[in-house]
Amino acid sequence: MKFIHCADLHLDSKLESNIGKEKAKERRNEILLTFEHIVHYAKEEGVSAILIAGDLFDTQNIAAKVVNLVWDLIAGNPEIDFLYLRGNHDWKTNFTEGRTIPDNFKCFDTDWVEYRYGEVSVWGKETLEDDANYASLITEPERVNIVMLHGQEVRSNGKDDAGLIALPALKNRHIDYLALGHVHAYKKETLDARGVYCYSGCPEGRGFDECGEKGIVLLEIEDGKVKSRFVPMASRILHEVKVDISERETTTDILRAVNKAVEHIPAEDMVKVILTGFYTVDTEKDFIYFGQAMEGRFYFLKWKDESRLSIDYKEYEQMISLKGEFVRTVMKGSETEKEKEAMILLGIRALSGEELGV
Repeated sequence: MKFIHCADLHLDSKLESNIGKEKAKERRNEILLTFEHIVHYAKEEGVSAILIAGDLFDTQNIAAKVVNLVWDLIAGNPEIDFLYLRGNHDWKTNFTEGRTIPDNFKCFDTDWVEYRYGEVSVWGKETLEDDANYASLITEPERVNIVMLHGQEVRSNGKDDAGLIALPALKNRHIDYLALGHVHAYKKETLDARGVYCYSGCPEGRGFDECGEKGIVLLEIEDGKVKSRFVPMASRILHEVKVDISERETTTDILRAVNKAVEHIPAEDMVKVILTGFYTVDTEKDFIYFGQAMEGRFYFLKWKDESRLSIDYKEYEQMISLKGEFVRTVMKGSETEKEKEAMILLGIRALSGEELGV
C-alpha cells in the first residue's frame, strides 16, 4: 500500500514582489501544474491516498481557475483519496463553497479524525486555534499509524501556542510516521523507538528563502512497516549563490567569478547572486551592466550586494584636503555603517572627477 505526503503548495500565491508580474503569472501556473504532476504520479504509483498536510492554498480567496482545476483533478481520480488537513494559510478558503464534495475528498476537524486503509490508520487534527490535545489521540499499537499535523515543531512540553507541535508529547503513541506541514524544507528525523516525523517541504520553491530541491514523500507500507523516500517534483530549482569579489576590481573579473560560480546551474532555474567580500573605491560594480551581460542565462536572475567597502579611515584622519574633510564629516554622522560606506564611496569618486551613474 502506498501514500503520498505533501504540503505547502500555496496554490495561487501572488509572487509578484519577488519576480515581477509576468513571471509571477507563469510561476503560479507552474505550481498548479506541479500539483497536477503529483496527482498523475500518484496514479502511476497506485497510491491509495494523497495526504495534504496543510496550506494547499495561499490566501482566503482563490481564483476560479485554480479551484476548478483542483476539483477536476480530485473528481477525475476517484481511485485516489485526497486527505486534506487545512493549514494556517487555507483555514478560511472559499475552496468548498457551493461544491458537491466527491467521496474521495476527506477533511479533518479540530478533534482527531481517523481514516482506515486496510492495516493503516491515517489520523489528523487541525490545530490552528487550540492546543493539540495529544492525550486524546488513541491509536491501536497493532495498526500502522500515520498522523498528520500542520505547524512548527517545538521540543518542550507544556501548553503549545497556536500552530506549534510539541514532538515530545507525541512520543510513545504508536505513531509510525508523523506527516507534517508548515516548514518548507524536507526534513525527516526520529520521533521515538517506533516512528519518525517528517516535513515534506514545499513541492515548488516560491522565493529565495526556499532554495534547493523540492518535492513530496512517497510512503510504502509493507509487512507493517513504513518506508519513505523523498521524490523531487519542482519544475524549477531556486539557487542562492555567494560570490566573493575581494581583490577583483574590474567588471570583467567580477563577471568571470560569477559565471564560474553558476556554471553548474541549469538555464531553466532561478538564481540569486550575492556579492560578498570587500571592495575598494576603484572596484567597478555596475549592476545594470552585470544584468545585461547575463540576460537570458537563467529563467530569472536577481542580484544582491553584500560586499563591504574596504577603506583605511586612518589614512584620512590627518589628510588636509577635501577628501579628508569629507570622510571625517561622514564618519561623525548618525547613519549606519553601510550608509556611511555608500556615501564615502560616492563622495570620493565624485571628488576624483569620476562621472557617477544614477
